[in-house]
Amino acid sequence: MQRARWISALSLCSVLVAAAAVAAGLPAKPDLAKGQTIASQACAVCHGADGNSPSPANPKLAGQGAEYLEKQLHNFKPAQGKKTERENAIMAGMVANLSADDVRNVAAYLASQKPKGGFSRSRELVVLGQKLYRGGNAATGLPACAGCHGPNGAGVPAQYPRLAGQYAEYTMAQLNAFHDGQRTNDTNRMMRSIAAKMSDAEMRAVSDYIAGLR
Repeated sequence: MQRARWISALSLCSVLVAAAAVAAGLPAKPDLAKGQTIASQACAVCHGADGNSPSPANPKLAGQGAEYLEKQLHNFKPAQGKKTERENAIMAGMVANLSADDVRNVAAYLASQKPKGGFSRSRELVVLGQKLYRGGNAATGLPACAGCHGPNGAGVPAQYPRLAGQYAEYTMAQLNAFHDGQRTNDTNRMMRSIAAKMSDAEMRAVSDYIAGLR
């Protein structure tokens, strides 16, 4: 009898906590099952059903920080008639009909998936890439990538994205986009100011090194 009362009281507490969260306007806990459904329907062709993209033209999303993924998805959507923060016609179409809950759910699902490792292709590039990633370039004022993205490329959730194992081609494309000002959704212009200090050779080297990080 006491056990039954304890379970009943615990269930009541859970209900009250959930109700309090709703009343406070806090977001509901992500629904991974719903996120998986969205991923299988809208994301799988380009990014893989589990977020491990089969093509270097599209980024690996598995294991990426949920907060970062959520931000990027919102950045692909125009807000109140304003221009999108991140321009991509394909992604704009994919997220157009996703609600805030949909975005939260699919981001949480992809973040929960295990990322598949990548590999570097050039020993010469890796040597330079490692030097830049870990120590930057004092001569040009280039900071070390590891300072924000971590020594193993795991990133810092809600602040800096995971880089480890990402396709070199995709990383290179994004560095070029930041360098040329085509991508502008970086906070405080951080990545634009960093990429502006990098030569093509440095971007290529860092991208190749990142691909092999684990």
